[in-house]
Amino acid sequence: MSLNVFTTLTCCILLSMLAGRIAKLIKLPNVTGYLIVGLIAGPYCLGLLTEDNLVQLSLIPEAALGFIALSIGAEFKLSYLKEVGKTPVVIAFLEGLMAVFAVDIVLILSGNDVAFSLCLGSIAAATAPAATLMVVKQYKAKGPLTSTLLPVVAIDDAVALIAFGLSISLAKSIQDPNTTSLFLSLLKPLIEIIEAFGVGIVLGLAFSWLVKCFHSRDNRLCIAIAMVFASLGICDELQISNLLCCMMMSAVFVNLSNQYEQVFELTDRMSAPIFMLFFFLSGAELNISVLQSVGMIGLIYIIFRVFGKVFGAYLGGKLCKVEDKVQKYLGLTLIPQAGVAIGLAGTTMSVVPEYGQQIKTIILCGTVIYELIGPLMTKVALKKAKEIM
Repeated sequence: MSLNVFTTLTCCILLSMLAGRIAKLIKLPNVTGYLIVGLIAGPYCLGLLTEDNLVQLSLIPEAALGFIALSIGAEFKLSYLKEVGKTPVVIAFLEGLMAVFAVDIVLILSGNDVAFSLCLGSIAAATAPAATLMVVKQYKAKGPLTSTLLPVVAIDDAVALIAFGLSISLAKSIQDPNTTSLFLSLLKPLIEIIEAFGVGIVLGLAFSWLVKCFHSRDNRLCIAIAMVFASLGICDELQISNLLCCMMMSAVFVNLSNQYEQVFELTDRMSAPIFMLFFFLSGAELNISVLQSVGMIGLIYIIFRVFGKVFGAYLGGKLCKVEDKVQKYLGLTLIPQAGVAIGLAGTTMSVVPEYGQQIKTIILCGTVIYELIGPLMTKVALKKAKEIM
């Protein structure tokens, strides 16, 4: 019997709560529990949720990413940026680009086609901020590692778009020297980033103005929700990054409004069930059967992406002279990979169709592994850095 959307939501919430309780008992992050129980309940395991159910609830993951971006953007307060300077930017670029280079080099040296290697390696920079943020929130992590991690994750999306645009254009020029110029190919992701930031700035100004006009807590919560939805809707229409846009909107808001703490306290409270459902549904969408087709190329991608992230974060931390524990453990918090990577893999289906299906399969395999082990590694890193108990 097919469940209607409300019954499906009820089942998802109750199962998520059960998953969180079990995860706590065995000392795992709640996120891991949500993902695993969602995977078990999903259409690719027990089938308690069907693919139609996931389509019915598809609005929830997109809304959750909007609120996640809102939380991360709040880390970009000018007073904090003046204190840390260029550190998050340097680390974000090095960890992202090192992941790309590590995958590219090993794939090419192992005899794979250069254009294919560049296309697959280009996606290695992308990191999923959702799981990392949830672990930080669950354990109330505080300290230099946490303070560095959140802005690095925020910048990572922009690094991923730049790396993807450059790598894809190089791959196409290798295949066809008469193709569009490298400059124009690189310009496209840069324009997308600028557009996302521009829309975010405008929405941030509107957000700040509306909060000044409405003073009750209920009204301010409604404004925050409306602004997140506006960001998601406009970005979908313009085909630009909603994560970058929503983060910029949040960054502008926290620097213009002296009421941002009250507003974010309200959104944190109401967004908890949305985040819980997001990870449960993300788990349900994971198809573990794709792991059979990962092969040696997939293993190279999965292993050397992590190596590149860890080494790049260490190198960036060393150059910026951050604390030793940030250098050692930051890379381990950057393992999760999901939405942006899958989106970029989908793009390869049209720009390099001869490689697209293979790349998409490898990225889906990586997503299954990274999403399951990523939250646990984030907890381990934060614990070793003594930023959670």
